Amino acid sequence: MDAPSSIITLTTDFGLDDFFVGAMKGVILSINPSITIVDITHTIRPHDIRDAAFTLAQAYGEFPSGTIHVVVVDPGVGSSRKPILLTTSRYAFIGPDNGVFSFIYAEEEIEHIIHITADQYFRQPISQTFHGRDIFAPTAAWLSKGIDPTCFGPPLTDVVKFDLPRPRAISPTHVRGHVIHIDRFGNLITNLTSKDVPPEAARSGTRFIINDHTITRFQSHFAEAPPGEPFAILGSTGRWEIAINQDSAAERLNASVDTPIDVIKT
Repeated sequence: MDAPSSIITLTTDFGLDDFFVGAMKGVILSINPSITIVDITHTIRPHDIRDAAFTLAQAYGEFPSGTIHVVVVDPGVGSSRKPILLTTSRYAFIGPDNGVFSFIYAEEEIEHIIHITADQYFRQPISQTFHGRDIFAPTAAWLSKGIDPTCFGPPLTDVVKFDLPRPRAISPTHVRGHVIHIDRFGNLITNLTSKDVPPEAARSGTRFIINDHTITRFQSHFAEAPPGEPFAILGSTGRWEIAINQDSAAERLNASVDTPIDVIKT
């Protein structure tokens, strides 16, 4: 990642009502007017680091090699938490050291982890409440122009990670997973994949149980299900989801992130 980049992505919880996103883009373009800026999303739930980590994990790999991914979901801004830069063979990631890159650590081979301290690359003066504009955005812009990652600060070995929930086998016929994300439609995305519950097995009497609700219907697409009835579907993330056609499974089933889901295989 020491070659010039053509794309910077932004993932934040800033929303679109304030000036924050526009200010970050202005800083980036002032340094590198030829860069392409792509918004992954600015509607991460406020302060929800896990939501940001999951969202980044689903999107980052779809971009061309060389893309720089900036994530600003930063409830610890201004505290002792560190601004960091990660590089892999294909991508760079810039953001706070608060666990937001936990999926990246698990899925990618990391080449560099840098504690961003080289303030000659920062916007001045540095606000204690807006590091997205003053540290992360200019670092991404200078990196996109080919500055070597090691120029931004010293290497870092101890980083913040949260434990990624893994499905657990209770018995040969019983697997317990958890809800790890709820999308804007109220679909419950779990940590169960086709390895844990093969589609052919799911269609032969397998039951999904969540908050005392038993689900035995399995669909290949949303419109296949009658409105109002919960069903399981293998979603676009490669994980099993619990959904309700034209309704919110989260509300109807009283489920939230970390709610356990039991799969009983026949």
